[in-house]
Amino acid sequence: MNSSKHTELANHAWSVADLLRGDYKQSDYGKVILPFTVLRRLECVLEPTREKVAETVARFEGQDIDTDHFLRRASGHSFYNKSDLTLKKIAADPQNAAKLLQIYVGGFSDNAREVLDKYEFAQQIKKLDGANLLYQVIGKFTDLDLHPENVPNHNMGYIFEELIRRFAEQSNETAGEHFTPREVIKLMVNLLIAPDGDALSLPGVVRTVMDPACGTGGMLSAAEEHIRALNPDATVEVYGQELNAESWAICRSDLMIKGQDPENIAFGNSFSDDGHAREKFDYLLANPPFGVEWKKVKEDVEYEHKHLGEAGRFAAGLPRINDGSLLFLQHMISKMKPVDAGGGGGSRIAIVFNGSPLFAGAAGSGESEIRRWILENDWLEAIVALPDQLFYNTGISTYFWILTNRKAPDHKGKVVLLDARDQWQKMRKS
Repeated sequence: MNSSKHTELANHAWSVADLLRGDYKQSDYGKVILPFTVLRRLECVLEPTREKVAETVARFEGQDIDTDHFLRRASGHSFYNKSDLTLKKIAADPQNAAKLLQIYVGGFSDNAREVLDKYEFAQQIKKLDGANLLYQVIGKFTDLDLHPENVPNHNMGYIFEELIRRFAEQSNETAGEHFTPREVIKLMVNLLIAPDGDALSLPGVVRTVMDPACGTGGMLSAAEEHIRALNPDATVEVYGQELNAESWAICRSDLMIKGQDPENIAFGNSFSDDGHAREKFDYLLANPPFGVEWKKVKEDVEYEHKHLGEAGRFAAGLPRINDGSLLFLQHMISKMKPVDAGGGGGSRIAIVFNGSPLFAGAAGSGESEIRRWILENDWLEAIVALPDQLFYNTGISTYFWILTNRKAPDHKGKVVLLDARDQWQKMRKS
């Protein structure tokens, strides 16, 4: 499937904006377009097994039995819809469109419905219905062909990312919060995975990738793409956690759309409510929010630091309350796989920081103790200073930190400091 086809399908979905103009602010178009794109994709994916699911629903009707397992099996996916409605049927009945759409959404399995709930989809239905736009919007999406035989999972991911990008540009005031430029992600993933090229090309290789502040999931997608480019037969399982409900919904629906397991994306605060406690991963990468306060989770973090010690994540020390960056790094280090006797196992970490984790805190401070702990364990492989103006809405200096617990023998006891501040070229204004 070529890129002009992606753009054509993304344009079709985005053309709904023409209907929304006036009733919606420009920055809110995505609140309608993204969930409807997800809904239409799920509908197209489930279409071939609709009858099988309907038969299964009929077979168990009236019985007090949990049918979730049987319905998933019937649908052939990790999600299903029990209703006999379709967007086309709903669009044909403008009078009852809102009521029917609610029933249709209610027919989805919990994991799919939860995603639509986080988009506050019920509110959008109400608003569109009140503006007399609902059946028109539904009609637009019934014409959008997102069947997997025409749009494979991988390509669907591109279309969805294109829509997310446009959405992020429209609501520019928050873009810096959850949008990392593709070039930055690409370089980071390259540095993370480059030393493992040979191992990743082996047949039957399985790798797990985790982002504890995953936003809309751009880094996870890029890591998966990169590993598959090295070995199309590799199995890549992605995991993440996100605090912002809408970003979480976007990330989770992106995974559903690509055929990955949406249950791997946890919702909540990584510090106080670790969604992947006791799990270990091959690769960890993150662009946590710069200079984020951790006041809200202070009690949990301090309790873990004081009472769990080495068994917890924050034994090395606690940074100042107004910058939790080094908490993210400790959280990621706790999820590294141990290195086995044969030199296998182990993990690699890449994280984007501003200057604060590098320079803040005098000797004996929390930051200084965390840095000492990292160096004494010889986990720090490299720090790369990046050009400024790379991130939306901020000109601050940024750095990649690359860490691993399986350094190459000739690299032990050393850290590469790479100054890439002049390695850039100006892009045309978007």
